[in-house]
Amino acid sequence: MSRLSIRAACAAATVTPLLVLGAASAGAGANGASTFTDNQHGVVDVFHDMNPCTGDPGTVSAVENQIFHGTINKTGSWFTGTAEGKFTFTPDDPSKVTYTGHFTNWFGDENNLHNGVEHSTFNVNATGTDGSHLQFHDNAQATLNANGTVTVSFDHMSCA
Repeated sequence: MSRLSIRAACAAATVTPLLVLGAASAGAGANGASTFTDNQHGVVDVFHDMNPCTGDPGTVSAVENQIFHGTINKTGSWFTGTAEGKFTFTPDDPSKVTYTGHFTNWFGDENNLHNGVEHSTFNVNATGTDGSHLQFHDNAQATLNANGTVTVSFDHMSCA
């Protein structure tokens, strides 16, 4: 459920194979561009993580819908992805609160001949077995210039 783990899980499990496929066919089409859209529904994902608001370790079980878009051409590449679904976070310690709710995760990756930008947002809205309410929001961006130097970087996270 942490912002880093869910981003990594989404990117590694779904985007990486699509990037390889897209890169292999980048020269296709009349203008040298290759695009793809991949929709997946009812994807089941189970992994160990931490509650981002309490730090409690536990298991996340999610059923999600995912959509990924990509374009590759001679001037760069553009990828976006959205995953949304329902989840349950079950802490390792049974005396801690279990949360059930909804999440939405979006990312964008843009790279051209001059710079690169990575964006992401992640939102969680859940209810605990004790009746508590958990809201988590994360918004991050990193911008690199043509030399690979980070010129903008932020990661704003809030829990309520």
